[in-house]
Amino acid sequence: MAGAKPGVHALQLKPVSVHEALKKGGKFIKWEEDTSQNVPDRQITLNVDADGFFLYWSVSPNQELEILDISLIRDTRTGKYAKQPKQKTLDLIPSRDENDNLLTIVYGTDLVNVTFYNFVALELNVAKLWVDQLFEMATNKLSQNASRTTYLRKAHTKLTLQAIDGKIPLKNIYKMFSDRKRVDYALDKKHVTAINLEEFTWDFFTGFLDKACGRPELQTILEESGSRNKPFITLDQFTTFLNTKQRDPRLNEVLYPPLKKEQVRQIMENYESPSHLDRDQISLKAFSNYLAGEENNIVPPEKLDLMDDMNQPLSNYFINSSHNTYLTVGQLTGMSSVEMYRQVLLTGCRCIELDCWKGRLPDEEPYITHGFTMTTEISFKEVLEAIAESAFKTSNYPVILSFENHVDSPTQQAKMAEYCKTIFGDALLINPLEKFPLVPEQPLPSPQDLLGKILVKNKKKPDLSVKSLEEAGLKELEPESEEEDTEETAAEMNKPYSDEGTAYREVIATKEMSTLVNYIQPVKFKSFNDAAKKKRVDSSNYMPQLFWNIGCQMVALNFQTPDLPMQLNMGVFEYNGRSGYLLKPEVMRRTDRQFDPFTDSIVDGIVANAFRITVISGQFLSERKVGVIVEVDMFGLPGDAKKRAKTKMSNGNSMDPVWKNEKFFFPQVILPSLASVRISAYEENGRFIGHRVLPVSAIRPGFHYICLKNELNQPLMLPSLLVLTEVWDYIPTEHQKYADALADPI
Repeated sequence: MAGAKPGVHALQLKPVSVHEALKKGGKFIKWEEDTSQNVPDRQITLNVDADGFFLYWSVSPNQELEILDISLIRDTRTGKYAKQPKQKTLDLIPSRDENDNLLTIVYGTDLVNVTFYNFVALELNVAKLWVDQLFEMATNKLSQNASRTTYLRKAHTKLTLQAIDGKIPLKNIYKMFSDRKRVDYALDKKHVTAINLEEFTWDFFTGFLDKACGRPELQTILEESGSRNKPFITLDQFTTFLNTKQRDPRLNEVLYPPLKKEQVRQIMENYESPSHLDRDQISLKAFSNYLAGEENNIVPPEKLDLMDDMNQPLSNYFINSSHNTYLTVGQLTGMSSVEMYRQVLLTGCRCIELDCWKGRLPDEEPYITHGFTMTTEISFKEVLEAIAESAFKTSNYPVILSFENHVDSPTQQAKMAEYCKTIFGDALLINPLEKFPLVPEQPLPSPQDLLGKILVKNKKKPDLSVKSLEEAGLKELEPESEEEDTEETAAEMNKPYSDEGTAYREVIATKEMSTLVNYIQPVKFKSFNDAAKKKRVDSSNYMPQLFWNIGCQMVALNFQTPDLPMQLNMGVFEYNGRSGYLLKPEVMRRTDRQFDPFTDSIVDGIVANAFRITVISGQFLSERKVGVIVEVDMFGLPGDAKKRAKTKMSNGNSMDPVWKNEKFFFPQVILPSLASVRISAYEENGRFIGHRVLPVSAIRPGFHYICLKNELNQPLMLPSLLVLTEVWDYIPTEHQKYADALADPI
């Protein structure tokens, strides 16, 4: 799919479907990479539950299963990319074909500290199926953004999988929910330590939740919708509710007309019993289930799909970009890692950095490190092999290799160029596309034109450069630059290679490396003054929004640091199919006008928004019985009227806190297509619970649950917030009376 077309978007995303072979289970040998623990190889049966929530296996009878949350699987590998077991492990396999029996699962909640689970299939043609199916489920965009009901089903499934000898230990329920007294009250189980598995049905679980958490705020919403103290509202009242509270006033009424009663009744049929349907009523329970259901997610599913037009010139997109991709900690010390290239690419990042240095005798193999620091070195060739493996697993759109080339050896640069050609093969774009020659005034090719291609960004030998590239090419802003601030003189450009270090200036590209450079090359950019660039050594990030606001295509961040800027970057690039490319707002792409990012007034041709959010309640925000606070941040242009707000602290209640009159109004969002709202929750001691980043242009108005995510933008199972969001077209105060007259002309 090349991107959005005019009119209503046809959703391409599909829900998770679990292959029968995974539900039935497969026989594997589980082996440990760390031999110091003397853990023996064990034959196990791998299974996936019917909903695709968990991968699990048993070590021995009558013991708890080992369970992996599939949404936290980072990667799956087989063949030469899997971890290689000892020969004694392979000897246990009756039928095998080289590496085709191997299965490695990469798992974790951050990019640096991942865990490898290693298995060997007992039968041929099994491991590949599990690799493909598990990765497809783990990266499913709908399951990564599921409804609150789905996550409650996930919690129920986990508790049932933890049953031992047909009983669910109460300790597991206590661990999942923060208030033990309320758990005991809701279960009404005295002096017992477990619940029979047959008794613990979905209806039993939802009844337990209803009793543990009274949820009076849901009754209030129903009453405000017209129930008049009755436990239901009518079809007419529910229709009015959907077409007023839940409808987006920014929608075109021709393409998206208000719902008719027949359509509303179809929605009711998904949640209500026949007895209420016969009376054209929706009960409080069914109404509550609708609010928590898939049809009422805070972001419509099409916004997670590939929505942007992907046929614009490459420079018209924001590109998800990484700085010093190989680092795992700070800029001065710590380990460099080949694995980081895989992990960063798997997030959807499309521009990665390679700091290349001249290899030493006797091998003279180029390596990657942060020059003149105490960071470790990794093999240049191994990095390219990792890139080739992972470049297009998450996104098929082009990958840019940003070389910082300090290899002052023509022989080794030639070796680097040859490695690029042999390892990447046809994926490496060497010659410009026929339709997009390197001539002045010629637009760059689009992401769609470059599908599945790897582009090299490197300094180009002067006589091979094309001036038009400097005019049409991409600008990149990185956290710190190792180039000197002065212009390189002609004498410096022609300085012969030497054995001296080149930490403060990249070397001149040889002919071999220059031939790999086409549409993108670094150009010295002097419009910004980063005063801290020589002082920051801790791999912290600057706020990318500041640079998106002024049109920077590649804002390169330290992916190993999950700070607020990185969380924002992860959240923003989750959209448009997690392709790694986001089309800039139209006002930034126009050549006939200049956009002022510091404006505090309405921009011609842009409909500004007003946004209001009411934080109503929280659900299962922490496993600890603590107070909780919710923060709301608006990231947009400097001229937007308000930036941050926060609720009062809940009174020692993290299980089901309810806030009153916590309304936060953002009266003017000048450029909604470039603005995002971040809703985050913290314990009273400041400990981060979870957050969610929502584009203003994608937010559905109305009552919705916001299911929270961790720092890596992976979904949390239980923590959620019930909010009321309101978004409408901004109208200046001086024009409000005319707008009111048009809305109500009689």
